[in-house]
Amino acid sequence: MKHGKKYREASQRFDKQTPYPAKEALELVKTLSSAKFDETVEVVFLLGIDPKKADQLVRGTVSLPHGTGKEVRIAVFTSGDPDEAKAAGADVVGGSELVEKLQAGGELDFDVAIATPDMMAEVGKLGKVLGPRGLMPNPKAGTVTQEVAKAVGEFKAGRLEYRNDRNGNVHIPVGKVSFDAEKLVDNLTAISGEIVRSRPASSKGRFLKGMTLSSTMGPGVKVDLASVETLTGVKA
Repeated sequence: MKHGKKYREASQRFDKQTPYPAKEALELVKTLSSAKFDETVEVVFLLGIDPKKADQLVRGTVSLPHGTGKEVRIAVFTSGDPDEAKAAGADVVGGSELVEKLQAGGELDFDVAIATPDMMAEVGKLGKVLGPRGLMPNPKAGTVTQEVAKAVGEFKAGRLEYRNDRNGNVHIPVGKVSFDAEKLVDNLTAISGEIVRSRPASSKGRFLKGMTLSSTMGPGVKVDLASVETLTGVKA
């Protein structure tokens, strides 16, 4: 990939091979941001798992103390009263008719999909539509639930779903470049602790093998894993 001039200049302002303490890395990422929009700060965890093995997959949710800084649009699939979900802040609410609309090519204008258990047989028909986008509701992620209003409120407030990719990496937004460093540290602490605690029992050797922080348009900054253990109080 060919990077632009601002990216190349930013890359020359720090040592890309040196792991930085977590807080220092976040402060550095903020200074390396050069876009005209408020970039998202993202963390990538390189995990010691075999993503081809079903018993080593890492998936769950984490609540960020200060949210992500992004407005989250939520769709709810329910056969019950839609007013409850709407009152909680859901942006799209429906039952079988919503499934049919999406099957027919309707716009996926939402970031999270929540479904009541009785709707999953219908929602399952959308596997080819929702699956590739990571939007299929799942009990492990807290997106298949009877407590729709509670789930909507939590995801609106900064709860995020995460899962490993095919290379064994997990990508999660930490917040916005405009956040002060302390808020980013708080969010990163919550995320890191959750990821380390999600270690599959069948994973052998070192679980957290690497960690990188970056902004949307900026270069990656390596994080010193010892500093993550200090932040979270959990051995990585």
